[in-house]
Amino acid sequence: MWIADNWKDYEVIDCSKGEKLERWGRYILVRPDPQVIWDTKKADGRWKKKNGHYHRSQKGGGEWEFFDLPQEWSIRYRELTFRLKPFSFKHTGLFPEQAVNWDWFSSIIKSAKAKEPARQLKVLNLFAYTGGATLAAALAGAAVTHVDASKGMVTWAKENAAASGLSEAPIRWLVDDCVKFVERELRRGNTYDGIIMDPPSYGRGPKGEIWKIEENVFPLIELAAKLLSDNALFFLVNSYTTGLQPAVLTYMIHTALVPRLGGLVESSEIGLPVSSNGLVLPCGASGRWFT
Repeated sequence: MWIADNWKDYEVIDCSKGEKLERWGRYILVRPDPQVIWDTKKADGRWKKKNGHYHRSQKGGGEWEFFDLPQEWSIRYRELTFRLKPFSFKHTGLFPEQAVNWDWFSSIIKSAKAKEPARQLKVLNLFAYTGGATLAAALAGAAVTHVDASKGMVTWAKENAAASGLSEAPIRWLVDDCVKFVERELRRGNTYDGIIMDPPSYGRGPKGEIWKIEENVFPLIELAAKLLSDNALFFLVNSYTTGLQPAVLTYMIHTALVPRLGGLVESSEIGLPVSSNGLVLPCGASGRWFT
């Protein structure tokens, strides 16, 4: 398992009965997590002293309950700053487990830039959300194209870039359907040296296009693979869908990339350490291609 264990401003303190107890900077949140099927004693006093609690509804969805939590606050990861705010369906605007992937591709970008300082490294981030991967890649030295179907998420990502001192970084911010954007880039003849995709299990594009990961992710991987340059560096696919096991990601990525580009594929669960007991909370899976 790949573990995001370099955080200082974020911590999974404990988890039990379908919920996790987290520290986001100064603030304590309790949020639901479907992976937490165990019933262990909630011994830490912060379970009762949280600043925010997202309650799931048996009818679907849910709502936040707040206890002295600001509307917005910030946390840092290495040199990056992220603005957080609780919003729909338990989210805060950041998936901390993805830091393990930020570190991985950042090291690849930095190594390539050290070998060829004049080379412009182009990275495409699809389903880019609030920009964690975009900012990590830009900070490492890449020119990034950030694509998300939600205008609000792209605006939020720009705010994170400003907070991180990356407003002037070479980032293209695009509100677009990811599949249609890839198709247009292929027609334009554009290529990228690295591609990141973090597709949702289910979603809709700007014009109501329906996305179902089980049906759509492999065609998109095949399509996006055609955008990789001949001397591409990496390709990353994230999945929060329990049906897409690491071996499934390996099979899809290998099939789409290795026959043309060679290289290696590795996939694994990703997770966050639980500070109260030394165990690891699983948080989906990632598949990586690299040369």
